[in-house]
Amino acid sequence: MSVTAEPSFRDSVDLMFKRATALMDLGPGLEEKIRVCNSTYTVRFGVRLRGKIETFTGYRSVHSEHMEPVKGGIRYSLGVNQDEVEALAALMTYKCALVEAPFGGSKGGLCIDPRKWDEHELEQITRRFAYELIKRDLIHPAQNVPAPDMGTGEREMAWIADQYARMNTTDINAKACVTGKPPHAGGIQGRVEATGRGVQYALREFFRHPEDAAKAGLTGDLSGKRVIVQGLGNVGYHAAKFLSLEDGASITAVIERDGAIVDDAGIDIEDLRAWMNGHAGALADYPRGLHVKDGAAVLESDCDILIPAALEGVIHLGNAARIRAPLIVEAANGPITFGADEILRHKGCIIIPDMYANAGGVTVSYFEWVKNLSHIRFGRMQRRAEESRHIALVTELERLSSDKGLGWTLSPDFKDKYLRGAGELELVRSGLDDTMRAAYQSMRQIWHGRADVHDLRVAAYIVAIDRVAKTYVSKGL
Repeated sequence: MSVTAEPSFRDSVDLMFKRATALMDLGPGLEEKIRVCNSTYTVRFGVRLRGKIETFTGYRSVHSEHMEPVKGGIRYSLGVNQDEVEALAALMTYKCALVEAPFGGSKGGLCIDPRKWDEHELEQITRRFAYELIKRDLIHPAQNVPAPDMGTGEREMAWIADQYARMNTTDINAKACVTGKPPHAGGIQGRVEATGRGVQYALREFFRHPEDAAKAGLTGDLSGKRVIVQGLGNVGYHAAKFLSLEDGASITAVIERDGAIVDDAGIDIEDLRAWMNGHAGALADYPRGLHVKDGAAVLESDCDILIPAALEGVIHLGNAARIRAPLIVEAANGPITFGADEILRHKGCIIIPDMYANAGGVTVSYFEWVKNLSHIRFGRMQRRAEESRHIALVTELERLSSDKGLGWTLSPDFKDKYLRGAGELELVRSGLDDTMRAAYQSMRQIWHGRADVHDLRVAAYIVAIDRVAKTYVSKGL
């Protein structure tokens, strides 16, 4: 299949879906049932701000209710529109199915520039938007559970959770109406970093298989790999930070709205992030590295791994042929259009698809939702019992060594690590790592096991669609 015109984001998702279903044997009508978006609610509401009534437009789309609640973030952006929200909701369906999070797919958005409003004004806007959704059960612990997305974060989720609790004063599970909350407001440790951490775990799993890395012309592990990151928001920042500090990768370029910083010797991500935080998010005058005004052109620079971590459609028909990265990790939703995907695959580029690479956020959101429903912090019941068992074992080993004159001792570093019981953060990271490994294996089995599947994206869609289809069939459809 080839394209000569650039499809929209929504069309790209549908085309990628159909490329997978062409290789599947779905029952009559089932393919269409899975593909279409079930419903989209559009709301227009007014808020009195700065002496006048401002009218805002928001959306909440439900793509699939094969499992409930449905799950998906709320983004604040002037680019929000119905087609974008519906495409993102579809991706959420497939993403949840791929990582076996028991949710259907949903997404929300508010057409707003959050930088235009101060904190108090944003709270008024967010609470009114939440009110409009809550009263229609489009925010509900058992029906529809939002999360942060572009332009939103812990603060907005805390406002939404509080608004729901005010409107549902007897709901004991009120905190589970939204995920991505601050830890002190019912959130979970590790949620802010989760999507970036998931990108790291996805890459680690990819490089655990030398034959997979070889398909991209790469060898070894992540150490020394040259990485370009597009977008230093929450996802890009954490992915770059973990890959450089924990895995030894070298971040050779960071691309943002006002250009890019390039440094072949490697960029200190923490230093760059601190600079941007102190300069209204701009990197133009950053004193270390070369500033390139045309940031989009840096996407085409030589590197080992390219991580688009911001907006959809940044790699398209206009630049795909010039992309030189042999391995692309879609940390953002839909950063590669369908047409660009065709070009890159024919060039031999390996793409780790968004529905997998970007799934860390929804995975840890699932853990937070479970925590809110169980009303207990992970690790609270077993952590000290686990430590006690380990202490008893180490003490006995040291006693035997002393009694038998063996003369060996355990290193303090080992003892500290072994004796410490797993707390919430350790359990969250362990659960995320396990999820990313298992999801990759399910894709890899299709990728390597079927002669008609040549890339990870089609493999991911096949796994996800098959799981959704089986759920619908079990319901009698």
